[in-house]
Amino acid sequence: MKTFHEEIPDLCQDALTDQLFDEYSIFFDIETTGFSPANSTLYMIGCARRKSNRICIEQFFAEKPEEEAEILATFFQMLSPYTTIITFNGVGFDIPYLKAKADHYKIPEHFRDFEYLDIFKSVSSIKFLLKLENYKQKTIESFLGLKREDEKTGGDLIHVYFTHVKHPTEETMHLLRIHNYEDVLHMIDLLSVLSYLEILNGQYTILSHRIDHYHAYDGTEGEEWIITMQNNYPVPRQLSCKQDCFYLMIGKNRTSLRIPVYEGELHYFYSNYRDYYYLKKEDMAIHKSVASFVDKEYRENAKASNCYTRKSGKFLPQYNNVMQPEFRKEYKDKISYFEMTDDFCTSDIMLRRYIDHILKNMMGKKIII
Repeated sequence: MKTFHEEIPDLCQDALTDQLFDEYSIFFDIETTGFSPANSTLYMIGCARRKSNRICIEQFFAEKPEEEAEILATFFQMLSPYTTIITFNGVGFDIPYLKAKADHYKIPEHFRDFEYLDIFKSVSSIKFLLKLENYKQKTIESFLGLKREDEKTGGDLIHVYFTHVKHPTEETMHLLRIHNYEDVLHMIDLLSVLSYLEILNGQYTILSHRIDHYHAYDGTEGEEWIITMQNNYPVPRQLSCKQDCFYLMIGKNRTSLRIPVYEGELHYFYSNYRDYYYLKKEDMAIHKSVASFVDKEYRENAKASNCYTRKSGKFLPQYNNVMQPEFRKEYKDKISYFEMTDDFCTSDIMLRRYIDHILKNMMGKKIII
């Protein structure tokens, strides 16, 4: 077994990375000759950890397949001082793989004792915003503008490893090392992409909001409500997206949310429609207890789709009944509305609740009211 150790200056200037990668956290990445622990060899484990103002990179390399138990045991010894493991798809691949190997060699492992941050899993929540071709590590590195010396994939290196076992050279050793080394080192840089997720999860401060009048390309006019927020963490680059009627733009330090204001008439639908009559002439529903004076020819049993009363005003759209009462254009509409009142616009609590529900819906998270 070979061990490689390198220390480089800790030049981290990103607040979120600095917070997540402390002296109790460790990154790691493994290199194998296949996906199945039963039919492949573990030949390298690379780690990155923080020590004072230095980043320490360790790599444990099996010079032959028979040494995989040794590098596994050495890695487990290194884990003991740490409380958090940070990986890229480690929860889905690396950790189950190492658990299976540990079980095979009867080496004690304590993966259940750690907290985990899987960058790949975290990024899956913001695919709608990133819109990348795929979410492999190298693709996200390119998005962040990171450069690599390594041009190989893990699959490319399987043949390189077996060649190295038979005829070791400095060239093959470098190819194997540099791939793992840059995987581990660049994982640290990848933490900055999680700043988008932090903002979407509520890490912002509301700065201002205003109503703007707009002229659309199709000639229509209207009003939109623009909310501006300060990001608690700066993001790597500006991104934007539109979902349904909501437009989100996350800039380096500020985020804006643009929401159309609906001015006109909407319907408030009663839930217990069987207790109501629908009055065709008035286009409204009234409770049966007060409808006895209405001639039968002017009333009919209400249906869910026409059991409503009407209201005019200015309204804001919402996905869920976050704000009450909720109104709709039609009964089965996905988007509902609530009245845009002064009480709502001047309440930081209600504003934040409204913004959070929009951001969480964009991420596809279930909202609990």
